Amino acid sequence: MNGKDPHLSLIVPAYNEARSILGTLAEMQVYLDRQSYSYEILVVADGTDGTRDLVRQHALKDQRVQVHGSAERGGKGRGVRLGVAHARGKLIGFVDADNKTPIEELDRVLPWFDHGYDMVIGSRALAESTVERSQRLYRQIGSRVFKLGMHLLVGLWSIQDTQCGFKFFRKTVAKDLFSRQRIDGYMFDVEILHLALQSGCLIKEVGVRWRDDGDSRLELVAGNWRNFVDLLRIRFGPQITSATEIWTAETPSSRAA
Repeated sequence: MNGKDPHLSLIVPAYNEARSILGTLAEMQVYLDRQSYSYEILVVADGTDGTRDLVRQHALKDQRVQVHGSAERGGKGRGVRLGVAHARGKLIGFVDADNKTPIEELDRVLPWFDHGYDMVIGSRALAESTVERSQRLYRQIGSRVFKLGMHLLVGLWSIQDTQCGFKFFRKTVAKDLFSRQRIDGYMFDVEILHLALQSGCLIKEVGVRWRDDGDSRLELVAGNWRNFVDLLRIRFGPQITSATEIWTAETPSSRAA
């Protein structure tokens, strides 16, 4: 890789994505190679299905592609955090490995940085958003319940869609936010937005195309419980490791300490 920093660093967190990762990379690079700016792609691949090996072989032929990760599943938040630590681009962002939001939607996102925004995020919930393939009904209901509970607990009322995996940052903003980010699981999106608003970042939410792939890695009961605990940690502090600890965190003696 040459010494000049690229314009865009694209982080792709991937867990056991061997069946689709090379197709995803090909689609991304067909689009990116048509653009006037330089780029790098950082795949952070956890799991044991050979995803890292496939990307490593691809990276031997293209130095703009890197691969990181381990056999242990570290979580999407941890993967993106690792990617940001290695990223060199003037703009840094992350996208889903399963291409839920087509890479062409960068055309809608990147121009907003020229208007002074620090962070530009894709959204499925705006008038200009297009959901090409919806989630199953039970997941749509779960998403609405999550959204209400998340807003009541953490806030972020100005953000219509916290969970779309298509978020981009100025380099200095990404490095700062992810150096303070601690949630390893799916709630890292909420944490990053929470930190960004606390830091006074200017955030633009942009409607994008989105399509469900029907493949959820979230365990319905255990996964949602972990998400709830992580929301408590975002709201009340990282020392919270279970829901019952919220009562300790809220006692007058603990606040005084």
